[in-house]
Amino acid sequence: MSDLTLLPPRAAGTSRPRPGARAGLLRAVLVRIGTALLVLLCTATVSFFLVRLSGDPVKQLLPPDATAQQESVLRAGLGLDRPLITQYLDFLWGLLHFDFGNSISYNEPVGHVLAERLPATLQLAAAALVVTLVIALPAGIVAAMRRGRASDRGIMTGVLLGQSTPPFWVGILLILVFAVGLHALPASGYGSFANLVLPAVTLSVYSVAVVARLLRSSLIDVLSSDHIRTARAKGFGPVKTVLTHGLRNASLPVVTVIGLEVGSLLGGAILTERVFSWPGVGQLTIEAISNRDFPLVQAAVLFFAATFVVVNLLVDLSYSLLDPRVRTSR
Repeated sequence: MSDLTLLPPRAAGTSRPRPGARAGLLRAVLVRIGTALLVLLCTATVSFFLVRLSGDPVKQLLPPDATAQQESVLRAGLGLDRPLITQYLDFLWGLLHFDFGNSISYNEPVGHVLAERLPATLQLAAAALVVTLVIALPAGIVAAMRRGRASDRGIMTGVLLGQSTPPFWVGILLILVFAVGLHALPASGYGSFANLVLPAVTLSVYSVAVVARLLRSSLIDVLSSDHIRTARAKGFGPVKTVLTHGLRNASLPVVTVIGLEVGSLLGGAILTERVFSWPGVGQLTIEAISNRDFPLVQAAVLFFAATFVVVNLLVDLSYSLLDPRVRTSR
């Protein structure tokens, strides 16, 4: 008789996932997907109706001396003469087919217009994320390890300034210092590494402050736990203890915030792109709002909303990789 047959049935089956657990996990994933779709539907609906409160785009496309007949012909050509509910239903039908309509300003499909500007925004957000991680992670670790000392107070002072300073003001200040005063970096433009430095730093200031502050707080809680004291008793140095035992346990809330900050970096790029004349989706959104380009504004809002939804979903799925307790509770 094998050893396996001597085990009680319940103990022998503990390594296999229960059908109920698999069904629960599948149900949770489907609920999250359904919630995400509902959020996007609400966002699309709100943006559709709010953008039409900004005014009539026909008035901007035609000269001031245009006749009423010219206005009615253009309005019919843009599909704005139909009842609002009909326009809304057509808009939803187009979303089901990933058809966002034609841009009023550019007279071409909205998808093509966004695709041309998207690489610039992704480049700026990726650079800002790199700056955030390079500065915030070491700053948070040092502040936690040297709690109450001068270095900790200096880092937390910088964190406070970073969280309370408007990003567009930081951008203007950086332009005055590094572009106007020192002539070290260009104040605007796109295409080179030098053009990317000031916008990326400007966009990352708030994220650096948020991530560094949360990492410090989380590490301080972890460093006072029993397993950290056990590691120190075994002879581990403070740096090795933090990096091998403390950082992973403190990373769960930090990963959550970093994921949210990815969405914030894309959304916050609107003002930063405006300050530095960066040709991304943010700059395009401001232009579309000024021109009352309804389809373009709606698509840009959906892009930012979808970014937040997807990032939140990925962060949630990453929990199980960082914390086994989350994995076993599902």
